[in-house]
Amino acid sequence: MIRYDHVIVGAGSSGCVLAARLSEDPQRKVLVLEAGPPDRFLWIHIPIGYGKTMWDKRVNWCFETDPDPGMDGRRIYWPRGKTLGGSSSINGLIYIRGQREDYDDWAALGNRGWGFDDVLPLFIRSEANRRGAGPFHGEQGPLRVSDIGELHELIEAFIAGAGEIGVPRNDDFNGATQEGAGYYQLTTHKGWRCSTASGFLKPVRSRPNLHVECHAQATSLVLEGDRVVGVRYRQFGHDHVAHCDGEVVLSAGALQSPQLLQLSGIGSPALLERVGIPVRHALPGVGENLQDHLQFRLIHACTQPITTNDTLNSWFGRARIGLQWLLQRSGPLAVGINQGGCFMRALPEESDRPDIQFHMGTLSADMAGGQPHPFPGFTLSVCQLRPTSRGRVQIRSDNPFEPPSIQPNYLSTDLDRRTAVAAMRAARAIAASPSMRPYVKQELKPGSQASSDEELLTFCRASGATIFHPSGTCRMGTEPEAVVDETLRVHGLQGLRVADCSIMPTLVSGNTNAAAIMIAEKAAQMMS
Repeated sequence: MIRYDHVIVGAGSSGCVLAARLSEDPQRKVLVLEAGPPDRFLWIHIPIGYGKTMWDKRVNWCFETDPDPGMDGRRIYWPRGKTLGGSSSINGLIYIRGQREDYDDWAALGNRGWGFDDVLPLFIRSEANRRGAGPFHGEQGPLRVSDIGELHELIEAFIAGAGEIGVPRNDDFNGATQEGAGYYQLTTHKGWRCSTASGFLKPVRSRPNLHVECHAQATSLVLEGDRVVGVRYRQFGHDHVAHCDGEVVLSAGALQSPQLLQLSGIGSPALLERVGIPVRHALPGVGENLQDHLQFRLIHACTQPITTNDTLNSWFGRARIGLQWLLQRSGPLAVGINQGGCFMRALPEESDRPDIQFHMGTLSADMAGGQPHPFPGFTLSVCQLRPTSRGRVQIRSDNPFEPPSIQPNYLSTDLDRRTAVAAMRAARAIAASPSMRPYVKQELKPGSQASSDEELLTFCRASGATIFHPSGTCRMGTEPEAVVDETLRVHGLQGLRVADCSIMPTLVSGNTNAAAIMIAEKAAQMMS
């Protein structure tokens, strides 16, 4: 029987980082359990393949929320990565850390060591930025971060249009300040995606003290008293136990880390009793505090055939961009969907820092990752950065293979509803700017029929969707609802930590992949 010093559940954005860092010590035996397959699917590695993996159950959990009252009772599709690299293998590749204040707020809640000045060195340590080293960037890390190589006429117009409504150009959203409009940096390298599997895990897979098991879905934790001593998992129809003499680390994400805790009898006694699981450790905050960025997508018909729609809707265009990628590792296949972004204040009288984020895509479709429209089109997607609505994740039964109940409770607070309307109006202001106006043939969604605040909010409820950033369900802190402490140890238990986006007390102001990597770097540092 093999015994491990560390068992990591989930080889995703955080788990791969932990595996690489913890196995640097050759005296430690590290096991990683990943429910999905190896990351051999070609479309994982081609940046624009995001559109292919969005619906592929081979590499995607393809979750759905419960019917959400705030969203007209709709179920919202929530894709999550199910392969080595996790969601870093299927995401939109955007590298955003969030705002200084996000992390200072975590520290102010009693989480010592999590302020921005504390975590900035960890962000720097992880990255190999194409721009080189500097006060905010590193060049020696495993994670490749690159600029978008080619300027696009539509993105330039968007940036100029933002400037015309008072939002300055910003050439580095991860620099001294986040506010402004500009191009995103992406987790790519020479035309290929750089997931945490390819950046962190692949280069160290040959270490004799590192063992990675794919197709291995954790089903529960093994407890002896108040200590976690192993993980039960199923692989190819057979049940196994991974024995751990040191610490088990849950890096299964904001949905499945709390799910595994609940399946193990760790959570709200009322929930556990309802599904017939004996209470091993009462911890009512498990699965609570769910937060996510809710996006509203304004679809526009473009006056000129310069969009990605036009390229993908012709044989010649597809052949051209295919050759461009094959020969030069450049072009649309190398940069994904969203190239331009903007961080601004939709409610300036209430917000002292950006409260909304734009993703500007030179493509339009009925839904994210959907079939491009048969006409020139582009999309302005906008989301609230720090929603105050809170949801929950709960198991439905004692069956570990049944998807959990996901209740986002989108738009359940007055601030979130007002921000949604203000965000829509900000998007329209940019689209109507002198620089953007020549490219706008027509606003197709929501369209001119939606003009009042009530009509805009109706559109948000009817068509809003996740932008794939669930967080907060194993929150870090000292309050009664907290699940982990500042060292990411689960309150009241030994031998168990959580290290992924579920530990965020509050959602960071931007895309979450960079923060997930930082959290793992921090965990590895504390476990050394």
